[in-house]
Amino acid sequence: MTEKDEAIYRIAGLLPGEDIDQESVQTTTRLLLEAIGENPEREGLLRTPERVAQMYNELLAGYRTDPITLVNGAIFEVDYDEMVIVRDIEFYSLCEHHLLPFVGRAHIAYIPKGKVIGLSKIPRIVDLFAHRLQLQERMTRQVADFINELLQPHGVAVVLEAFHLCTMIRGVKKHDARMTTSAMLGYFRSKIATRQEFLDNISRGAEALSI
Repeated sequence: MTEKDEAIYRIAGLLPGEDIDQESVQTTTRLLLEAIGENPEREGLLRTPERVAQMYNELLAGYRTDPITLVNGAIFEVDYDEMVIVRDIEFYSLCEHHLLPFVGRAHIAYIPKGKVIGLSKIPRIVDLFAHRLQLQERMTRQVADFINELLQPHGVAVVLEAFHLCTMIRGVKKHDARMTTSAMLGYFRSKIATRQEFLDNISRGAEALSI
């Protein structure tokens, strides 16, 4: 394994194994149903533990997605050094504080230094970090660091906008509260004009975020 591969695995935080412990999740779900006063043996709940286990296996797949396999060599040498922007990438994740979803859009840009990545890989990188228990702030930086390590570009910018159900349906119960986080590396951090070009681009004609 190369030093670069080791850095990518470290940023990705890959965990061993292919699936979650489905049997334990099912057992825990039955205990939860009983704890809230429900009967896990009634018709409507008979398969709920199984469904919950399958759901978590899907929602938390990012822990066990191999980042090298995900990229699959889709990095190409290109004589291009202007800004590349992929905007309005839909994502969903689970807040690690309440295990409730947060959903939103990611806007990502980088300035190549001789290398570009296949277009479909950027949304997959977002999913790699979204499909796990997360904090939006941490996820934003993880996506930026991963792309930066992968391409070694002149700069990387990541902005995430999301609605958090832990704010919408409990606690303060503010349905329209939206959280925005950003990570700026390289030129996007050191050059105000470059950063502003990116921010202007993602704000022009942007669709209203809704769920």
